[in-house]
Amino acid sequence: MAEQLTPETPEESEEQPIKQRKNGLYPGVSDELAENMKSGWADTELHGLEPIAQAAHTADRRAALSRRFPGERLVVPAGNLKTRSNDTEYSFRASTEYAYLTGDQTQDGVLVLEPKGDGHEATLYLLPRSDRENGEFWLDGQGELWVGRRHSLGEAEQLLGIPAKDVRKLAAALKEATGPVRNVRGHDAGIEAALTDKVTAERDEELREFLSEARLVKDAFEVSELRKACDATARGFEDVVKVLDKAEATSERYIEGTFFLRARVEGNDIGYGSICAAGPHATTLHWVRNDGAVRPGELLLLDAGVETNELYTADVTRTLPINGTFSPLQRKIYDAVYEAQEAGIAAVKPGAPYRAFHDAAQRVLAEKLVEWGLFGDLDVEKVLELGLQRRWTLHGTGHMLGMDVHDCAAARTETYVAGDLEPGMCLTVEPGLYFQADDLTVPEEYRGIGVRIEDDILVTEDGNENLSASLPRRADEVEAWMARVKRG
Repeated sequence: MAEQLTPETPEESEEQPIKQRKNGLYPGVSDELAENMKSGWADTELHGLEPIAQAAHTADRRAALSRRFPGERLVVPAGNLKTRSNDTEYSFRASTEYAYLTGDQTQDGVLVLEPKGDGHEATLYLLPRSDRENGEFWLDGQGELWVGRRHSLGEAEQLLGIPAKDVRKLAAALKEATGPVRNVRGHDAGIEAALTDKVTAERDEELREFLSEARLVKDAFEVSELRKACDATARGFEDVVKVLDKAEATSERYIEGTFFLRARVEGNDIGYGSICAAGPHATTLHWVRNDGAVRPGELLLLDAGVETNELYTADVTRTLPINGTFSPLQRKIYDAVYEAQEAGIAAVKPGAPYRAFHDAAQRVLAEKLVEWGLFGDLDVEKVLELGLQRRWTLHGTGHMLGMDVHDCAAARTETYVAGDLEPGMCLTVEPGLYFQADDLTVPEEYRGIGVRIEDDILVTEDGNENLSASLPRRADEVEAWMARVKRG
C-alpha cells in the first residue's frame, strides 16, 4: 500500500517552515510542482445519467417520512470512515436509514428534509469532486487520486433525483438553523455536535423508530433485492460444498473465504460475519472465529448471507454432513429441527401473530426432547410452561430481514414482536438444537452436535413464499444435493 505524502520534519525544512510556504501545502512540495498539478486534466463531468433503479421508491419513502413529522427539520447521516489501524480504515458501509431514503452509499453524506409548505424539501449534502486548485485531490488521503473518483454534485442529482450541496458547509448551517429538528444518531459525530443544543434523545429515537417500522413491510424493489440475495447465497453454499475436501485439509477459514468470494463477486459484501462452524463449534450460536478443524463424520453449520450491491442481505443456514452422509443420530436430531422449521414456516401468514412461528417451532422441539427422555417424567406442556427446552434451543426462531440482517431492530414492541404479520414482511425461520460438548445432562453421543436450519420467508397475500427454497432442507435431499454438487 502506498504511503501518503507527509510533511517534512522541522529539521528538513528549517529555512522554510510550513506557515511560510507560498503554496499553502506541505513542506517538500515545491511551488512548481503544486502549480503543475493544477492543470492538464480533462473534463470528466458525466451528463445524461439515468436515475438509479430505486429512485422512485426512495422518493416514496421520503414522502412517508415527511408526512410523519410535519414542520420539523429531519437529518439523516450516512456516517464517516472508521479507523481500522493507524492510517487505514474499514470499508465504508452507509447507515441503513440513509441508504434506505436516498439510495446513496457514499461516506459523509447527509440527507436533510427541510420543512416547506405542507411537506418537506429534500437536499442531499455530499462531498463534491476533489479540488485540484488547492491540491486536495492528490495530497489529501481521501482525495480522488488516492481513493478514486466520486460523483460531482450534478451527477449525484441526476442519479438520485435529489438536489445536492456541499456537505462541508452543512454543520455551520445547522448550528445557525432554528425550529424543531430530529437527527438519526450514532453515525456522524460532527453533525451531532452541530445539533447538540437543538435535539433531544427522545425525539431522535422517535425518528429512528419510525424508520425501522417503515421497513417492516418491503416494497417491490426490496423484495426483488432479497430474492437476488437469496439466489446468490444459494450459489455460495454450492461453492462451499465443492471445496469441503480443501477445508478438511486446512480449516473453517477455507469455507469462510470461499463464501466471501461469492459475496464479493455477486454483491457488495457478506451481510454479516459468516458462521462456518464445524463439529462442536456448531453449538456456539455466533461462531465467527472460523479457525477450527473440518473433520469427516462431523457436521458443518454454515450460516451466511450475500449482501447485494443495494445493501439487502440474505440470512440462510444449512447444517451439512461433512462427508456427505448423516449418521443415524445426526439424522434424528436434524429431522427434529426440520420438522420444527416446517411447523414454523406453516405459521407464517398474513394476520398471524408475529410470535406464532416461534411458538409452533418450539412446541415441536419440546415434543422431541420429551420423546427422547431428556426431561424425565415432565410432559410437553410443563416443559413449555417452564421454558426448559431453551437449554437446548437457546434462541428465538427468527427475525425480520432486509437491509440489516436483524432488520427493523428499533421498531416498537407493539408493531414488531407483539404485532401481526402483513404481506410484504420478510423474516427468517431458524429453529435449532444445540447440545454443548460439556453438557452432562444429555447422553454422551449427543454432546457436541449442533443443528440449525434457516430460510428467508416472505409473507404473501395468501400465505408465504420461501425465498431460499432452492437450497434443499430434508436430510435425504441434502445428501443427494451434496453428492450432485461434488460430482460437478
